[in-house]
Parts: sequence; C-alpha cells; structure tokens
Amino acid sequence: MTRATATNNKWRRRSRQEWETVFARFAASGLGIEPFCAREGLSESSFRRWRSLLGEPSTQPAAPAMEATGFVDAGTLKLGGTGRLELRLDLGDGVSLHLSRG
Repeated sequence: MTRATATNNKWRRRSRQEWETVFARFAASGLGIEPFCAREGLSESSFRRWRSLLGEPSTQPAAPAMEATGFVDAGTLKLGGTGRLELRLDLGDGVSLHLSRG
C-alpha cells in the first residue's frame, strides 16, 4: 500500500519501507511533528496517518508534570457588544473545560 505525500508542491508516493525510514529519521531528529514535517517537506496529516497505520510509538516528549498551583488569576475579561463569552481550556490528558455565557 502506498500513499501520496506533498514534497515541494509535487506528489510523491512512498512505500511502507520508505515511511519506516521516515519514522526512524523522526525518532533520531528530536523534533516535534510540525518542524520535522516542514523540514522534510511532508504533509502532517499523511505523517500522522502512516504513523497510526504502522503502529509507530509516539516519540513526542511527555508533557512535564504540572505542579498544583491552586487558584490561577486569568485577569479581567472585557466582553464585546454581544456580551457572549466562550472559553475552552485544555487541561491535559484528554480533559477539557468549556464555559459559555450569553
């Protein structure tokens, strides 16, 4: 099975073995997905899809442990003319908080 990826505005098909080589370079690069794909001229969506298909482990560094800080002051929010407020916070580990008013 091959998949086309964007390289210098041209489509190139890569074999399974070529993708495995790409993932080996990624693991050795120490870069995140976005900078690595930009450097290699790869589509991030193709990279992520092939990584999932091949069962490549995530080599992204784990997020540092967060220390408990208690209350965090986000400051004063000034609402526009609508009075509507929507706030979405990513709390990590797949947990998000969504608040809306108005």
